[in-house]
This record gives sequence, C-alpha cells and structure tokens, in this order.
Amino acid sequence: MDHDEAMRRAAAASTGQLLLKAARLLDETALSRLAALPGAPPVRPAHTRLFPHLDFTGVRATELAARLGVTKQAVAPLVADLVRWGVVEQVPDPTDRRALLVRFTPHGLEALRHGLSLLADLEGEVAADVGAERMAVFRDVLVAWIRRLTEPQRTQR
Repeated sequence: MDHDEAMRRAAAASTGQLLLKAARLLDETALSRLAALPGAPPVRPAHTRLFPHLDFTGVRATELAARLGVTKQAVAPLVADLVRWGVVEQVPDPTDRRALLVRFTPHGLEALRHGLSLLADLEGEVAADVGAERMAVFRDVLVAWIRRLTEPQRTQR
C-alpha cells in the first residue's frame, strides 16, 4: 500500500476527520440555501465563523480575532461587511470609550434566528434519514466532544 492510500484510509477511519467534513458541508449547504433566498447578503464561511464568537452584549474586534486565531486586520473586513448588511453594529466600549464593541443588531438577531432555522431544517432532514433516537445519541456524542475539547486539563493528556 502506498503512502497516499494509507493516508486516505487513516482519514476515512478518523471520526474527527468526518466531523470536520460534516461541519464544512453543513456550513456550505446552509449558505447555499441562504443564498437562494431573495435579497440575501453574500455571506461566506468566513462570516459564519464569526457568529459563535459574537456576544449579545458586544465583543472587541481584537477579542474576535483572538478567538478565531487570526489578526485583527483579518477580522476587520468581515465585521465591515456585517455592519454594511445591518447584522452587527459597533458601539463604544463602556469600559474604554476609545474601543468599540461588535454586537448583533435587532436585524442581526432576526437573521441569526433565521440561520438557526436553516440549520434546524437540515438537522430534521438528517433525523428523517437516521431516526430520532440515533439523532439524539449523535447530539449527546457531539456534546461530549465539545465538553472534552473545552476542558484544557483533559485535552493535554
């Protein structure tokens, strides 16, 4: 067996690799469905990576960049797009008036609800294929993955 075949088999056997692929395909499918709606903004995967890191009270762009592992300069145009589309706004940070916080607008919260409904629709389609019981087990396993990966002392073993 050559190295390429060995790598393909290792990747195919990796649950983590499957999880990454499923997450990418979920994002692409949801964005495709969003793009098909009249008047939808041209949201890209780079934009959707920001959403889980936005706080409802606001977060500094530097903190967003740190959470994403990129520079503030990489985050700035994405935030500018979201501001232009009315999804987020930038407001003065009450702890430092020189800094700005990025937070969802009322329109952005409605867009987020709509995005979550697109994800729920996709989840429902998968549940129809695999059954509600298996879907519940899958969700429990995902929660265990997240718990395991967010506990630093456990991930360093």
